[in-house]
Amino acid sequence: MTSDQILLGLGLTVVLAVGGQVLAAGLRIPAIIVLLPLGFGAGALTDIVHPDRLLGPAFSPMVSLAVAVVLYDAGLGLDLRHLSGDIRRVVHRLVWIGSLLTATIAALAAVPLLGLSGQAALMLGTIVIVSGPTVVGPLLNFVRPDERLQRILLWEGSLIDGVGGIAGALVFHALVTNHHHGFRTALLRFSGSTGIGLLGGSVGVALLWWLLVKVRLGEILGTTAQLATVIGVAAGCDALRDDTGLIAAIVMGVTLATVPVFESALRRTFFEALVSLVVGVLFISISATVSWAALRPVVLPALALVIVLMLLARPLVAALATLGTGLRRGERAFLGWMAPRGIVAASTAATFSTGLTTAGVGGADKILPATFMVIVATVTLYGFSAQSVARRLGVMRPARSRPLLVGGDPWTVDLGRVLRSAGLDPLMWAGRTAQRERIAAAGLDLAQGDLMACAGGEEAERESVTSVYLLTGDDDFNALVSAQLQDGEGRAVHRLTPAEALEHGAPGRPGAGLLFGPALTGAVLADRYREGARLSTRPATAAVPPGHDLLFTVEPGARLTPAPDRPHRDTPEGAVRILLGPVPTPPGEPARPAGGGGGGGGDGGGAGGPLG
Repeated sequence: MTSDQILLGLGLTVVLAVGGQVLAAGLRIPAIIVLLPLGFGAGALTDIVHPDRLLGPAFSPMVSLAVAVVLYDAGLGLDLRHLSGDIRRVVHRLVWIGSLLTATIAALAAVPLLGLSGQAALMLGTIVIVSGPTVVGPLLNFVRPDERLQRILLWEGSLIDGVGGIAGALVFHALVTNHHHGFRTALLRFSGSTGIGLLGGSVGVALLWWLLVKVRLGEILGTTAQLATVIGVAAGCDALRDDTGLIAAIVMGVTLATVPVFESALRRTFFEALVSLVVGVLFISISATVSWAALRPVVLPALALVIVLMLLARPLVAALATLGTGLRRGERAFLGWMAPRGIVAASTAATFSTGLTTAGVGGADKILPATFMVIVATVTLYGFSAQSVARRLGVMRPARSRPLLVGGDPWTVDLGRVLRSAGLDPLMWAGRTAQRERIAAAGLDLAQGDLMACAGGEEAERESVTSVYLLTGDDDFNALVSAQLQDGEGRAVHRLTPAEALEHGAPGRPGAGLLFGPALTGAVLADRYREGARLSTRPATAAVPPGHDLLFTVEPGARLTPAPDRPHRDTPEGAVRILLGPVPTPPGEPARPAGGGGGGGGDGGGAGGPLG
């Protein structure tokens, strides 16, 4: 190919990768549904979007490095401290029992259906155990199952990507070494590959600790440093032993997600954007390598394999994973009908099938086209059926709000309690230890980790966050975070009116994201609460008592609306108002606070004044 053709091919690949994701976001469908046919069509109709011709022998190493980046990002979501109760038990079983059962059933079915050797079938079975949040997340956002199911499926997708990547690398090395050498030699080489991956991951973690914790690189340099470290370590490991870089990458990601010292230093906002681009380019490139000539012989056998996975393997895994838990029958059934495959399956198939084909493993050339068909079929079938299945099983989530309350002052914690009593399930985040202890003591859900990760991206999806309320006593902090989140994923972002605007007589317009009213700044709210005002609920049909301020309306279906956003005449029947005002006391009794919130002083003062 000429330099002009290579230039056009690379440019078109990136344009298709981003354009497909933009189109998918507009249609509210998983990007893979658009990217796979785009890449397949571009590879079939043109000669310039074919990575083998564009990059030659460099394509396979580049895929391996790109997969390392994706797996590192998946590892960053593997903080098991966020799991608890039945959700933790079910997710653990789905990952560990599910991986073993799915790989075994898929491998046993692939031998007669696709005519693979036992080794190639084992590799294919290991590849198709993965799911992934990049596919599951958009599907769940469209289907909107109940919150418990949403958390289970998103956690399973995040965890099983990493587990599948490690399992794929280990199985690949075991097969390659055993194919050419005796069992003892193969075991030694397999152990050596694992050791190289673990050692490389340890070196990468040490380097990232120095860069992110000791040197304290900012978000932009910290992001590029993560990318460079992952690619450099993965490349070094792969140079020593093929595909050991995948093990190193997932070790690095899991360690950074789990070790507390990285919490304040790790920022994922820009890294997620880089991973999104990498995922898009991978999908376009890998699907462009699948020719119709290679695909045609495996179409029907691969569809038969999909039927085995959907009707036998997944229901069996879900039944075992939910045994003895508190999940309802409909929830257990829906878990048995949701296991689409995504980017990690495609990329690991592209990486490992080439190595196995070169090693002379029988049927290895069918692994990539068969995986391609499994991905397309599962995403399509689950995507078009999941909503109707969820509706029939009675697991659709009502259009209720789950607000993220940012702040830990006493009045904010009391607001969380009142919202919970009104039927919502608020999530809270605070930066100070004393505030976090206050939230935990109140029995409210406390978000872990970085605020930007909790308020947007995969973590917000995992926790079903629908809106963000910035309620800290620092107006500059509220404004900065609000500006960063406004460019996010469509979640409503609200913040308190800044005290400075009130002092200058220009408090701003509540509809522009400012809460409550021109006189209710964060400082005023904290002062009034400290002076004895309390939060209370009252039916919307009742008048607002004198001296009280209307803060929120909770509409039927547990939908939360800030008070200025809905005039009184539009309040639906059955709604509940959340008010702030003095606590009425019976004659002869001393004044006492209401709303269950201990009055202790706030963490910040402010220029107060009477409410209303």
